[in-house]
Amino acid sequence: MSGSKPDILWSPHHPDRYVICDSELGLYRIGPVGAAESKVGTLPLSEETAATLLAINSDTPYMKCVAWYPKHEPECLLAVGQANGRVVLTSLGQSHNSACKELVGKEFVPKHARQCNTLAWNPVDSNLLAAGLDKHRADFSVLIWDISTKFSPEAGASAEKMRLSSLDLDSSSVVTKPLYELGQNDACLSLCWLLRDPKLLLAGMHRNLAIFDLRNTSQKTFVNTKAIQGVSVDPHFHDRVASFYEGQVAIWDLRKFEKPVLTLTEQPKPLTKVAWCPTRTGLLATLTRDSNILRLYDMQHTPTPLGDETEPTIIERSVHPCESQIGSFAWHPFSQNRMVVVSAANRAMTDFMVFERISLAWSPTTSLMWACGRHLYDCAEDGEGAGGVLEKDIATKMRQRAQTRYGHDTTQVWRNHLLAGGKDLQLKSLWYEVSHMKRCAEDVELKVQGNKQTLAYSGVKNVVRTSPGAAESRRCWTGSERQTDVLRYTSEERSLALQLCGWISRGPDIDVETFLRSLEQERYWERAAAVALFNLDIRRAIQILNRGAIDEKGDLNLNVVAMALSGYTDEKSSLWREMCSSLRLQLKNPYLCVMFAFLTSEPGCYDGVLYEASVAVRDRVAFACMFLNDTQLPRYIDKLTSEMKDTGNLEGILLTGLTKDGVELMETYVDRTGDVQTASFCMLKAPSGDVLKDPRVQCWIENYRNLLDAWRFWHKRAEFDIHRGKLDPSSKPLAQVFVSCNFCGKSISYSCSAIPHQGRGFSQYGVSGSPTKSKVTSCPGCRKPLPRCALCLMNMGTPVSNCPGTGKADEKAGLTRENKLAQFNNWFTWCHNCRHGGHAGHMLSWFRDHTECPVSACTCKCMQLDTTGNLVPSDSS
Repeated sequence: MSGSKPDILWSPHHPDRYVICDSELGLYRIGPVGAAESKVGTLPLSEETAATLLAINSDTPYMKCVAWYPKHEPECLLAVGQANGRVVLTSLGQSHNSACKELVGKEFVPKHARQCNTLAWNPVDSNLLAAGLDKHRADFSVLIWDISTKFSPEAGASAEKMRLSSLDLDSSSVVTKPLYELGQNDACLSLCWLLRDPKLLLAGMHRNLAIFDLRNTSQKTFVNTKAIQGVSVDPHFHDRVASFYEGQVAIWDLRKFEKPVLTLTEQPKPLTKVAWCPTRTGLLATLTRDSNILRLYDMQHTPTPLGDETEPTIIERSVHPCESQIGSFAWHPFSQNRMVVVSAANRAMTDFMVFERISLAWSPTTSLMWACGRHLYDCAEDGEGAGGVLEKDIATKMRQRAQTRYGHDTTQVWRNHLLAGGKDLQLKSLWYEVSHMKRCAEDVELKVQGNKQTLAYSGVKNVVRTSPGAAESRRCWTGSERQTDVLRYTSEERSLALQLCGWISRGPDIDVETFLRSLEQERYWERAAAVALFNLDIRRAIQILNRGAIDEKGDLNLNVVAMALSGYTDEKSSLWREMCSSLRLQLKNPYLCVMFAFLTSEPGCYDGVLYEASVAVRDRVAFACMFLNDTQLPRYIDKLTSEMKDTGNLEGILLTGLTKDGVELMETYVDRTGDVQTASFCMLKAPSGDVLKDPRVQCWIENYRNLLDAWRFWHKRAEFDIHRGKLDPSSKPLAQVFVSCNFCGKSISYSCSAIPHQGRGFSQYGVSGSPTKSKVTSCPGCRKPLPRCALCLMNMGTPVSNCPGTGKADEKAGLTRENKLAQFNNWFTWCHNCRHGGHAGHMLSWFRDHTECPVSACTCKCMQLDTTGNLVPSDSS
């Protein structure tokens, strides 16, 4: 506009057209770059879009404000407010129908000339056009024109006729009589029609905001405020209005128009424009003078009239659409969060997309979804990552393991790694170590005197510390021409450590043949050969390597390694030792590497074997227990334990055992992986109550229980609680719900102390010992009969087990713990609403075919009141 910054108007009906209002009017069409780049006058707006100039209108000078006609017909009709107060109807383009030709060029002239500040078309009655003018002491500042009114010569004053004739204008295209005149002796700076009622007009006057009702123009509702500029109604919430003054934005609620419900403080510079987003609820954009950023205010919650201090939650952010100063902006009326901005200096335009904040939602089943605008996206795993197979999240792994009853196997503990998938070597090592601990703890001779805790569960670190000293022994090589003696150390504690490592089964004598056969069955040829070599049986090691070379999945190069072993000599200056020392590091398999490191090492100096990280921890520990003295062994075990605890390596459970050190190791593992499932099941195997009472262990257990509940694995969680109660009796919850007598208030639970051996309502085993179950049909305290079942009309009562202390009689009668318990069909059940009930089996049968209570004249919908009756656990299928 003349002498001011440009403005943008989007077409209310064409999503690809807009007008730039400056010293002249320019109509542009926006489109993809490929479709518009070949045309003349194309301006790039972004990397994907460009604008094509369609028409220019230079016939309306001194423009101050522009408003686009809201209806489809006539198309592209604009109202232009001028500096002298006139409102001119004009158009862009060459094709006009008859209706448009009648309106184009029409002028609406006020009685006194002064500047027109704002225009607003009525969105419903499109013939009404409101104009806001500057103040005049003898005239109105808000004029509402009817564009369909034709000029009547006799209605106008002669003076006005003379003025029009002097301007050489066609009197039939000039209207001087407005339909409504409002706001006398005041100035109007902004206007907008209220969307909730087309007869209401909101005007920003000189010192107040006023609401004019065209049905009664003599009255108005107003509030004194300085925020009178840029009034606009939220298109998604018609009672919310925004206005601004200097650097502040006021948010009004028309239902309580006394004061703003919210005031937004902007930068020190004054504001030039505010606009609600037409495609996004509660999103307000503001522009500051001489600024290159737009501020966005996201109003998350609509204010309610519950109290004067109620305010919506505001999220403020800034966007930077271009580098130059922004002259004006306009939201796209249809495309979500899209706007076009025009610079103040060179009138360059930019097509800009305001990206939403992404709101992520992570489901208990590890499904990731996020919302962006009106779209909802779901992240699906394709199973392939950058390096091949995509690694699953730990929550997904735990969920899959829970469905396989992972951790519940107490007889063959080592099978838990198979239930976990069998691919995690650390889990495999963990459950094998726990299995060895369990097997060793079953040996009565290994129990510590005066303590129920077994030494096996305390780990190799504590086992080694309890050793009073090891005995030295020398043993010759088997299968070698050299009969050099090799120094080894033996003790009962070291033998126990070897059992925990899995090298020997039981007893002080070292016998690894069983272990070697198991390794050969699993085709671990290199490891089996190394274990045989560490036990000084070089001929057995050569046989294993030869067998591995001819195996279909073996390595043919193992024959070469066997050949190298056959030439072993203990001469320090021999060529064999020199070549093995220099070439062993080139071997890819770590067990082949440590074999030659052992053969070329000096007695007592076996760092090449002990610190080979690729060798299993239990093999290194077993080697250390055989070849390190009483000084070297504890030092090495302590160092290796600290390393395992720092890295959270589950192989370190062999060293720490299920002790406090084991809890620290497991804590590092959980911090690294989040696997509370493995940590819970492992620590439950600990024999010490102090370990289970550790707050960290309790936290892992409770988190795992919460996970099972979140996955709706209620049966799995119940099985876990039962498993936990067997291993940790202190975790069993106390009885919280029990059936009490209506007469005496005592519990009717069967117990030997409360129920006599003979009496009403109780039957004992017959003389012949037949296992007829006792049935409680009366209160054990007051002998009053129990309530009757609503269906069978029998006194309720459940068969219960015999008294404690009679377990032998139960065994003779063939009763177990499962068949001694009362069947669910005989349990008490009743409705908490109507208090009617009966045997559980009878109630379930009744409600399969009925909805109302079985008691006559009772209309209670008992089963429908049970909120858990419609829930199905996700693991039930």
